[in-house]
Amino acid sequence: MTDPTTLAAGAVERHLRARRDTGRGLLMPYVTGGITAGWTDYLRAFAAAGADAIEVGLPFSDPTLDGVTIQQANDAALRRGASARRILADLAEAGDPGVPLVASTYYNLVLHDGPEAFCAALRRAGVGGLIVPDLPVHEADELTGAAAANGIEPVLLASPATPRPRLAEIARRSRGFVYAVSVMGTTGERAALAASAAELTERIRDLTDRPVLLGFGISTPDQAREARRHADGVVVGAAVMRRVLDGAGPDDLRAFLATLRRALDQESDRPR
Repeated sequence: MTDPTTLAAGAVERHLRARRDTGRGLLMPYVTGGITAGWTDYLRAFAAAGADAIEVGLPFSDPTLDGVTIQQANDAALRRGASARRILADLAEAGDPGVPLVASTYYNLVLHDGPEAFCAALRRAGVGGLIVPDLPVHEADELTGAAAANGIEPVLLASPATPRPRLAEIARRSRGFVYAVSVMGTTGERAALAASAAELTERIRDLTDRPVLLGFGISTPDQAREARRHADGVVVGAAVMRRVLDGAGPDDLRAFLATLRRALDQESDRPR
């Protein structure tokens, strides 16, 4: 089982910074917790494929920021009886996958037990970071306080429409990394990387040295390679979960993520 005492506060950001500072492009795949009976096997497959961190979704019945694929994954997990408590118990039982885990969910689930108890439960499960996409930064004091008290790093999101004063606050208060949302819309696979991605990541980098990961629409090696030209790395969710919903096992996902890993490494090796 995971020993939470081995997870030092700030471990997610230190881990990502250390890897970034070697020139490595960062890769964070996503999995919906409880999606299959042996879902934690995906965590080990992701790490074996070269993931630098893993996002674990705690399914919620009304995922307002998620597109069709992640909504279907949420529904499938909930039909199997998944809950935040069961998913965290699975993580604790599975042990350390070798890279940091970052939970993501909606604020309703945080409020169900209260931010303090929720963050303490994350810590006991071996989770180091937390993404709550529907929580505005100006309303985040209670959660960020509870997170800090429990050694959890709250990751904040920035979009192409975020004004500079709000962006500066997000950059200052985010921990672990800053999650750059490439488009104004929901998650999901897209044919091309949005043009707004480059401008957004540049604006964030003007405000902080914290790692910047780009998400929403990263689906192919070419898109990962292009994203790496602007950001420190990528978050890959819908492309992973579509394969899981289609029956892909851990070995299949390891092979897919390895193609993204190679693309990120190729781009990182280019002269700057």
